[in-house]
Amino acid sequence: MTDILIIGGGVAGLSAAARLSALGHVTLIERERSFGYHASGRSAALFEASYGLPSTTALSRASADYLHNHNGGVLSPRGLMLLGGPDDDAAFVADRDSMGLAEISFEQARAKLPILNPKTVARVATHDDAWDIDTDLLLNHFMQALRGNGGVAHSNCMPTQINRTRAGWSVQTTTQGPIGAQIIVNAAGAWADEVAQMARIAPLGLTPLRRSMGRIPAPGGHDVSGWPMLFGPGESWYAKPDAGALLVSPADADPSAPMDAYADDMVLAEGFARYEHYVTEPVNRLLTSWAGLRTFSPDRNLVLGPDPTDPAFVWSVGQGGYGFQTAPAASALVADLVAGRAPALDVDVVAQLTPDRFRG
Repeated sequence: MTDILIIGGGVAGLSAAARLSALGHVTLIERERSFGYHASGRSAALFEASYGLPSTTALSRASADYLHNHNGGVLSPRGLMLLGGPDDDAAFVADRDSMGLAEISFEQARAKLPILNPKTVARVATHDDAWDIDTDLLLNHFMQALRGNGGVAHSNCMPTQINRTRAGWSVQTTTQGPIGAQIIVNAAGAWADEVAQMARIAPLGLTPLRRSMGRIPAPGGHDVSGWPMLFGPGESWYAKPDAGALLVSPADADPSAPMDAYADDMVLAEGFARYEHYVTEPVNRLLTSWAGLRTFSPDRNLVLGPDPTDPAFVWSVGQGGYGFQTAPAASALVADLVAGRAPALDVDVVAQLTPDRFRG
């Protein structure tokens, strides 16, 4: 018997486990052999607090101090650069204003990133307040907190049956047998609606969307370590330095069934072409590629907290690609709501995040 059973070992589940382990005994189960395998293991891992819906930016800003400072912090400087062509003004201005970027001249931009194409880049905006996230270190911090509070985590373990009992829940699992729990936290990402249905809780209508990534050699043999993350207008593509190479994504968002996602070659090729339009160095070789599923709720806000139809069933889902940069504040909100404490977040933000909004 455990007090709280968390289903899903990505950043949502591990961060919730870390926070909730201060309230009682926590058991976490993950279907894969390693934690952070699916969406969490395939993230571009950028902390940019002004990006996303208002509730997402509120969570990001509330997470900033933790990410910068807790256990020495997990952030390192990266910066961000938005590119626009002659026909991109509307999308460029919308992105520039929503993220609070400052326009700079082409010459200033090319000093930062020498492969920009003067024939196709008409406008550039930047800011320095964007940071790489050491995702492995952050996940390790959460795991250490869970285990330090006496919690346990089992990989290669998934639920096969969930039944309501007088004491809470009985969850049959593939490798740990039945696990009794007073509270279930559903942090199963793309599989979260399936877990809810297993527990006879109405699904939310979550939508997993595929996001692909290709890793290419450093363009032109340049040292890319100091380059900013690049965005095309309207997030039509993005690129980010990574261990001496460059990650390029077509920023695709194709609906998918819950699965171990993989990149589509044609989708990647389209993304590389959009990226190549703004630079002078072509993509000649692909080192590797992968895809992950970014899962969204119907209104694209995260879903955090107890289900009003059964408060012993708690949601921590719908991160939609913002899981790492919101995890400290999102998990704190989940813990506050489970404990019956007043959340630190503004009441209007909490209302945008709790599952009550779908149960009217």
